[in-house]
Amino acid sequence: MQAQAHHRDLYTVEQVRALDRRAIHDLGISGFELMSRAATAAFAALCRHWPQARRIVVFCGPGNNGGDGYLLASLAHGSGMLVDVIELSDASRGDAAAARDTWQRSADNTHHWHQEGSLPHADVYVDALYGTGLNRAPESAAALIEQINASGVPVLALDVPSGLNADTGDCPGAAINAQLTVSFIAAKRGLYTGHAATKVGALQIDTLGLPDILWQGMPTDATLLEAMHLPPRTRDAHKGDSGHVLAIGGDHGTAGAIRLCGEAALRSGAGLVSVATRGDNLIALNSARPELMAHAVHGPQELQPLLERATVLGVGPGLGQGAWGHALWLTALDSGKPLVLDADGLNLLARETRSFTVPAVLTPHPGEAARLLDTTTAAIQRDRFAAARALAQRYHAVVVLKGAGSLIAHPDGRLDVCTWGNPGMGSGGMGDLLTGIVAALMAQGCSAWDAARMGVGLHARAGDLAARLGERGLLASDLLEPLRTLGNGLEHV
Repeated sequence: MQAQAHHRDLYTVEQVRALDRRAIHDLGISGFELMSRAATAAFAALCRHWPQARRIVVFCGPGNNGGDGYLLASLAHGSGMLVDVIELSDASRGDAAAARDTWQRSADNTHHWHQEGSLPHADVYVDALYGTGLNRAPESAAALIEQINASGVPVLALDVPSGLNADTGDCPGAAINAQLTVSFIAAKRGLYTGHAATKVGALQIDTLGLPDILWQGMPTDATLLEAMHLPPRTRDAHKGDSGHVLAIGGDHGTAGAIRLCGEAALRSGAGLVSVATRGDNLIALNSARPELMAHAVHGPQELQPLLERATVLGVGPGLGQGAWGHALWLTALDSGKPLVLDADGLNLLARETRSFTVPAVLTPHPGEAARLLDTTTAAIQRDRFAAARALAQRYHAVVVLKGAGSLIAHPDGRLDVCTWGNPGMGSGGMGDLLTGIVAALMAQGCSAWDAARMGVGLHARAGDLAARLGERGLLASDLLEPLRTLGNGLEHV
């Protein structure tokens, strides 16, 4: 795979099309030449990934993605492989038609797809049905896509798995499940979030040998998150230098949630962590983690002195939405302290909307995001980028939209995408950890933006370290030791 100078830069489909047009009109590289380079890059990836492959089937659509497929088929045939092409139609135009002619001149082993027919056996299937232009369900090819997925044959997708929206990561209908995707020119943002996690497989980006001047003046839409941690502490550091986190929550029966939040704050380096919670949680918290300074709080008056001593608040884990939780929530938000809101802290915010004037981080999952934007979870997932940015702008806060490919959005439009994490993290308590991590980083002097980005990365990477023993059965508390390791820059995932 070609080295990628822009390896962290993500673009919309329209931006990639603009880069494609620049290459053609400004650099004088023909569309057919770009198609040939794409086919060469993809065929090389196929040979590296499946070195024993001797027979392939290439599925071609009528557009330029199909053109890439026809040229890859020609290269594979020329190398001695057995190659079949199955096409949706013979209505290719422009460069795609020229690519089809190239294939037919080299080997006329082309079949039209019929829904009632079976697929030929192969070592590898190549998906060149639809490219980045598809933003709807692939109705005419849905049955074919389902057949390919059910075949058990590994799939190489060219540019984007057909049926996956390369802008949003949404799949409005059937979509290819690829084992490897080779994407061309630049990284499309939709390949890193949402349903993309189950469709893309291993992802390789090839810039097709285009010079760096092509990207000059083209802003990125988003950026891949990079691994970060705080610098080592000075030798004369003391607990007062690392901030004081106040974790607020833990209604009756939810002591575990607020404990996880507080302990994550400790493991992320906060100098002091206090917990404002129900009185019946104190024995459990003090015996399980004596470093947490747990306080029984019955209402706003008892919360006030704790707020005065705090640097940053973590509000929401186990808070509940009853009278007790609402009173503490309202008092915390009115305190003017920087804060992190999660869980019921977000559900209460959806009921009583406000825009923040202090540094604030909101960490919703898609369901909570839907309530905050007064829409549906499905609408959030259809365009996670738009949802995260809308939340950040509406509440004037940094927003972490959790899920596969978590997004971190700033009110000014900046957005980072996290590529770490695993399905084992879909279990109770993971969000409570994130609240404590981000609050601790803010308490140690990070801006809300930097704390959210660093915190999401540390949280996800700790999850990946913990999952080395298996994803199923992963507990939130399993992340605490790896979190400490990563927070000190001792190991990178």
